[in-house]
Amino acid sequence: MIAELSISGAAIRRGGRLLFEAVSLELAAGEACALTGPNGSGKTSLLRAVAGLVRLEAGEIGFGGVEPAEARGAGVHLQGHADGLKAARTAREELVFWTRWDGGTDAGVRDAAEALELTGLLDLEVRRLSAGQRRRLALARLVAAPRPLWLLDEPLSPLDARWREAFGVIMRRHLDGGGLILAAVHDPLPVATRSLELTA
Repeated sequence: MIAELSISGAAIRRGGRLLFEAVSLELAAGEACALTGPNGSGKTSLLRAVAGLVRLEAGEIGFGGVEPAEARGAGVHLQGHADGLKAARTAREELVFWTRWDGGTDAGVRDAAEALELTGLLDLEVRRLSAGQRRRLALARLVAAPRPLWLLDEPLSPLDARWREAFGVIMRRHLDGGGLILAAVHDPLPVATRSLELTA
């Protein structure tokens, strides 16, 4: 559905402070872009603006001719820095909930659990999972309910080296299938990327 992301002349102001201005980017299907810059430079705010959760002070965001409401409603995954999981629910309950919320299927739940090696953890409460396991559970929704545009905020933290490499395989598969990735990072992503630096 989304084959292109365009950001043109974007500016964002938060709490009376201008985070950035005149930011532009053209991202096509099969491409990934790493958002870099110091803390407070606006990386997370730009991701949230693309997702429609933060208002631009200036500029435009387009999705290759797809209406923004349609694109954001059915074509975008936003994975924030926080995992967004309820500690008292089981991993299975969380994965099923988010998969159905995003329009996925039970088959998608199974595929995601296998891809992120979560099958043996599904009956545990989220509170009993390690930080890395919780991140894998949060990232599983990307696989369980496929959407073309992934907006990722520090997706590799707190994954260990093995899972950073494994998630790189999942990212490459997504890109090879025509997906797009825009990720705020401090560490390099395990896939080939373009780079857009924001300065505070």
